[in-house]
Amino acid sequence: MAKVVFREDRCKGCQLCIRFCPKQIIEIDRKRINQKGFYGVRVTDQDKCTGCASCAIMCPDVAIEIER
Repeated sequence: MAKVVFREDRCKGCQLCIRFCPKQIIEIDRKRINQKGFYGVRVTDQDKCTGCASCAIMCPDVAIEIER
C-alpha cells in the first residue's frame, strides 16, 4: 500500500495535487496553516491511494512524497 506524505512547510496551497489526483482523495486542510501562512492539503482516504505519484509529480514545491 502506498502512503502520501506532505512536507507541510514547503506547501503553498496551489492545489495542483488536488486537481491531478485521479482518485480525488486530496483536499485543502482548513484546520492547519503552515509556517508560510498557507493552508496545506491532506489525504481524505489513504486506503484509496494507488501510489501513482501524480500529486508528487505535479507539485512545483516538491512538498509531496509517496512511500511504498
